[in-house]
Amino acid sequence: MAERSDRAPARWRKPLLRWLDGVEAGWGVPLLIACFVAIWTLYLAVAYAGGGLHPDTLEAWTLGRNFAWGYHKHPPLMGWVAASWTAIFPISDWSLQLMAMANAGLALVFVDLVSRQFVTGHKRILVLLLLMLTPAYQFHAQRFNANSVLLATWPLATWCFLRAFETRNTFWAVAAGCATALAMAGKYYSVFLVASFAFAALAHPARRAYFTSASPWISVVTGLAVLSPHLYWLATTGASTFSYALVHANGNTIGSLGEAKNFVLGLGAAIGVSAVLWVFIAGARLRQLPADFAAMSPGLRLLFYVAIGTIVLPVLTSLAMGTDLPSLWALQGLFLFVVLIVCGARYPVERFYTVNVTVIAAGVALAAVLVAAPIHAVYRNIHGYEEGRNFYGLAANELTRQWRELTGEPLGAVSGDDSLAFATAFYSPDHPHYARPFEYQYRWGVPRKTTLERGWAALCFLDQDDCGRWMEGVSSRAGNYVRRQFTVQASLWGRPGVTRDVVVLMVPPRASDGAWPESAAQDFSASKRGPE
Repeated sequence: MAERSDRAPARWRKPLLRWLDGVEAGWGVPLLIACFVAIWTLYLAVAYAGGGLHPDTLEAWTLGRNFAWGYHKHPPLMGWVAASWTAIFPISDWSLQLMAMANAGLALVFVDLVSRQFVTGHKRILVLLLLMLTPAYQFHAQRFNANSVLLATWPLATWCFLRAFETRNTFWAVAAGCATALAMAGKYYSVFLVASFAFAALAHPARRAYFTSASPWISVVTGLAVLSPHLYWLATTGASTFSYALVHANGNTIGSLGEAKNFVLGLGAAIGVSAVLWVFIAGARLRQLPADFAAMSPGLRLLFYVAIGTIVLPVLTSLAMGTDLPSLWALQGLFLFVVLIVCGARYPVERFYTVNVTVIAAGVALAAVLVAAPIHAVYRNIHGYEEGRNFYGLAANELTRQWRELTGEPLGAVSGDDSLAFATAFYSPDHPHYARPFEYQYRWGVPRKTTLERGWAALCFLDQDDCGRWMEGVSSRAGNYVRRQFTVQASLWGRPGVTRDVVVLMVPPRASDGAWPESAAQDFSASKRGPE
C-alpha cells in the first residue's frame, strides 16, 4: 500500500509530497518549524487567555532584569534569554509565549543539524515530526525555566561534539567547548550531557585518534574559559546554586530506587506516542533492529553512547546520592533516541508514512488550538489555577492604582508571595523591582530599613497563612503603613470567572526631610497605623 501510494499518490497528498521535495532544497524544514512555532504559540494564547504566565517564566524575566554571571537558584542562561528577548519584544504574555515556542523551534533546528549528519530527505522531517508528538516541545517548553532552556542547548552541544569528534578540527573543538559551556549555563543537570560526551568518546573505537589529537583538550579549555565568569561568581558568592541543587539530595536508597523507576517510566511515557507510530511504520522490519544496530555507522554509535549516558549516569547518581530525579529534567534528551531509531534504520522509509505522520501531527495541533485550548481556558476561568495565575494582572494593576492614589508616585519595589511579586513586576505599568534578595527568597525576612524608606509594597492572597503572618510582622516594624484588602475576579471573553481576595501592604516613601507625603499622611489617619 505504501509503495503504491508513493507511485500514484492521492491528490491531497501531492502538496505534502512537494513539500518533502523541498527538504534538501532548504525550505522544507524551516517551513515545518515556522508552522509549529506559530500554531503552538496560538495555542498558548488561547489556552491561557484568562490567565497569566507561569510563575517560572515570570521568575526568569525577573532574574534577567539584573544582569549577573549567576543567580541564587540556577545558572544565568534563562534570565539572559528572557532579558534579551524583552529588550526587543514587548513585555506581554504573547511575547513571552512566543519566546518559549521560539526556543522550542530553535531546538528542533539544532536537532535537524544532528539528523542531517546521518540521513537526507524526508527522514529528517520524520525525526522532527516524531519529536513534535512528544510533550517536550509544547507543554514542557511553554513553562520557560532552567529546564526548558536546555531544549536548544543540548542538541546544539551534541551536534558540535559529533563534528569535533569526527573532524578533530580546531573550529569544531572550540564550538563544542562553547556549546557545552552554554548548556552548563542553563542548568547544572547538563553535567550529565558533558559526562556522556566523555563516556561516548572513551567507549568509541576511534577513541585513540580523538584523545591523541588536540580536539578534546581545546574543547575543555574553551569550555572552562567561557564558564570562567560564572565560576568566579560561584567562588565569590558562596556557590548558592550548589546549595540549592543539594536540597534535592536528601533521600535514601529505597526512595532513590523509586525515583529511578519513575524517571525511566516517565521518559518512556513521554516518547510513547512516537514509539507506537514507529512500530506501525517499521512493521515487520523491526526484526532487522539487531542487524541495524550491529551495522551502525561510527557517528551513530557515538550518538548511541551519548544517549545511554544521559539515562544511566543520572540514575547512578540518584542511587548513590539519594537525589530526586523527575523525568522532566531529562526531556531535552529525548531527541537522541528518536534520531538513533529513525537514522539507524538501514531500510528506506516510504514517504507515505511521513505524510501520514505529518497529517497526525497537524491534526493534533489543530485539535489543540480549536478544541482543547478553548476548553482549557473556560475551565480555568471557572475553577482557577492553584498558583492563582488568573489574578496576576488584575492584582498588579489594582495595587499600582492604589499605590499611585496613595503616594502620587510610581511603584518602585514589591515583594510578598513570590508569584504575586514576580507578576506585579511584570504586569504593573510601573514594572517595580522584586525587592527580596534571591538568596533569601524562601525566608520570610523583614525588608531592610532603606527599602522601606524608599517606598515598598507587598501582596499576599488572603488564604496564604505564612504570607499573612509575615505581613503582620512587617507591619509591626514598618512605622506608618497602609494595609488593604480587595477582591479580584477573573474574566474570559467578557464572562466573569472565579474570585480571590488579595491583601496588600503599602509603605510609602519618606520625603527627604523624613516626613511622610501629605496624601499618605491623610490616608494613615483613616487606616491602621503602625507604631511610631
